[in-house]
Amino acid sequence: MLDGIIFVVITAAAIYVSRASLRAPGSHGFYRFFVWECLLILFLLNMRVWWDAPFSAHQSISWLLLLVSLLLVFPSLYQLRRQGKADPDRADPALLTMEKTSVLVTTGVYRYIRHPLYSSLLFLGWGIFFKAPAWGGAVLAAVATLCLLLTARAEERENLHYFGPAYRAYMARTKMFVPFLF
Repeated sequence: MLDGIIFVVITAAAIYVSRASLRAPGSHGFYRFFVWECLLILFLLNMRVWWDAPFSAHQSISWLLLLVSLLLVFPSLYQLRRQGKADPDRADPALLTMEKTSVLVTTGVYRYIRHPLYSSLLFLGWGIFFKAPAWGGAVLAAVATLCLLLTARAEERENLHYFGPAYRAYMARTKMFVPFLF
């Protein structure tokens, strides 16, 4: 019962936040909504075993992935807000306010990866999965990963349109999610 209430409340909030993106299939926010939903369901499936066998191998992997997720999210948000110079007049209704940057952020963690916030969600999803590895969770984590890839690809098209050759050069020297790998 509680799971259902949590799901409905958080999904309603996600729909509200994503309402413009959901009306724009193909926008990065459209795919990101489904990432959030997969992660929410994955969390609801695994929340009751979050603290079970805290020193087991799968829990250790989980905690490491969750820590990496946490270490990525805060500096990424800080840099995006501080250096991205949000432009509330940027004409793209599918963008959240903090995404309406007018300056391409290429320092800090953005020096190595183009999508550290999505990378954080990637590590979060697999970290939640490893709390209680099972086939259903693996499917949800894989779908979330695919949706993150679609999100990043859509955002890259949007960024190429807005930032032009500067973004293409940035893409050539950075990885998408994991420094030096992918």
